[in-house]
Amino acid sequence: MRTNIIRRESIMVSYDVANGWSVVEVDGEVDTHTAPMIREGVIKLLDEGHRHFVLDLTFVAFMDSMGLGVIVAITKRIREHEGSLRIASVSSRILRLFDLSGMRESYEIYSSAAEATQSTPSPGSLAHWPHPSSG
Repeated sequence: MRTNIIRRESIMVSYDVANGWSVVEVDGEVDTHTAPMIREGVIKLLDEGHRHFVLDLTFVAFMDSMGLGVIVAITKRIREHEGSLRIASVSSRILRLFDLSGMRESYEIYSSAAEATQSTPSPGSLAHWPHPSSG
């Protein structure tokens, strides 16, 4: 069952659990105004005991450098809790941001949340972040 974490006029963040993963779905633009809300929502889930995340960007039409910054910030927090993070459903425009920033190789990026949750999480998968794991 999908649960809303944040619901504002400009953005909605919700999550569901699938195969051991907390699938966080972002719906809206990720920018200076909304990025802190996403960070806050993931931290709330971490505080509730969630450790393994898929960030589903299917409904994100726009993301700026603040959006990338929030992904780095939540990755650090998830890593501190020995969790894992996968990114799913990235548009070509947002994928280009990952490429230009040099972040693409640092994340496991999947074409869909369903694909990202096919295998169960492995604790400590962010141990070598921000460098790609050799697996």
